[in-house]
Amino acid sequence: MTVSLTFLGGAGTVTGSKYLVRHGGKALLVDCGLFQGYKLLRQRNWRPLPVAPHEIDAVLLTHAHLDHSGYLPLLARDGFGGPVFCTSGTRDLCAILLPDSGHLQEEEAAYLNRHHLSKHEPALPLYTRLDAQHSLALLRTQPAHTPFEPLPGWRATFTRAGHILGAASILLEVGGRRILFSGDLGRPDDLLMCAPDAPPAADTVLVESTYGDRSHPPGSVLDELGPPLARLAARGGVAVVPVFAVGRAQTVLHAIAQLKQRGDLPARLPVYLDSPMAVSTTELFEDHVGEHSLSRAELRAMARGTTLVHSVEESKALARLHGPRVILSASGMATGGRVLHHLALHAGDHRNMIVLTGHQAGGTRGARIANGEKSIRILGRDVEIRAEVVQLATASAHADGGQVLDWLRAMPAAPRRVYVVHGELPAADMLRQRIEYELHWPAEVPEHGDTVAL
Repeated sequence: MTVSLTFLGGAGTVTGSKYLVRHGGKALLVDCGLFQGYKLLRQRNWRPLPVAPHEIDAVLLTHAHLDHSGYLPLLARDGFGGPVFCTSGTRDLCAILLPDSGHLQEEEAAYLNRHHLSKHEPALPLYTRLDAQHSLALLRTQPAHTPFEPLPGWRATFTRAGHILGAASILLEVGGRRILFSGDLGRPDDLLMCAPDAPPAADTVLVESTYGDRSHPPGSVLDELGPPLARLAARGGVAVVPVFAVGRAQTVLHAIAQLKQRGDLPARLPVYLDSPMAVSTTELFEDHVGEHSLSRAELRAMARGTTLVHSVEESKALARLHGPRVILSASGMATGGRVLHHLALHAGDHRNMIVLTGHQAGGTRGARIANGEKSIRILGRDVEIRAEVVQLATASAHADGGQVLDWLRAMPAAPRRVYVVHGELPAADMLRQRIEYELHWPAEVPEHGDTVAL
């Protein structure tokens, strides 16, 4: 009996990862991600899958980011009731991210209905917070490096991928085939996460290509962040730092703690983390020592130097403070959330600073600020951007093209074929070319909906 693989997402795009494996009348889905970004992609979330949810027997998750897990509440609501296998870190992050995603879906639908902006009356959320909470009951945790049976006769093994808490690569063995799903690979020199494990032998590899067409610049987050924050502290300004709640917020907090410890920043420079989701994620690191690179002493140092802001009232109170300070707040591209209030208040003062911590997608406020626009519309009014703008280039949590190649090179033997996934077309095709030219392995970029026999 053949083993087939269908690319239901993450093909030709960096979002919506879903890979359907069929064998012997059974179907297993590796990753269950939402499409995000361009409207053309987001519309796919509303279309039924080519396989009915109740016909899928199990799901394996590489990690908790919504482009890998965020479709799960919809799949469960529409009839899937099987087990969802993941690491404990992924389970704990999904418990934070999925209900929040449902809440945002409800908020967006309510906004469209209030302002009569939808072609559909009434506008409906893709799924609700309650749908997300119900789907969490399906999660089953498995430790890394320990084979298990997601279905009778199928064997799966998680290995650590770095990237974020709980992230894993997956080796799936079925029907005499060994299929390796890289998931999102972290960097070997990441400030926060351990380096990815070396990959096991496999016949077929699906490898991510988010940064397949580029190399990370030399230097570290500390080198890049220290001098501007020292300037800020000297002139008594406020730094507003839009952050992604999972991963990036913790990287920046740890970097600031280290900069204080080695004397590059004043030990008394106040730091505030104003994002409920980032606060919850940061607290998880204490429960998962050994799954990241921070010691308990480093976690304590990070906690000592950071004030965690929980309530809206505490967030508003930050506006009444005086003196230099650093405020980390979501979202990372300034598309919404509490960071908008901080930007509206502080962006107009030349003593202040806006620190952009990662890639800013086209069309977002973060991209417009990065591009040097002098006036940005925030919360219904035009805000002058007089603050110093700093964009970090060293804080990415993804391996670059060369690091992905090094990971593949560590395989015990050459696979029969590599499918380059989870990347925009230029990045995916560049990585494909490098795999073929440098490793001499057959590689291709699949198209959305393609089915291949393994």
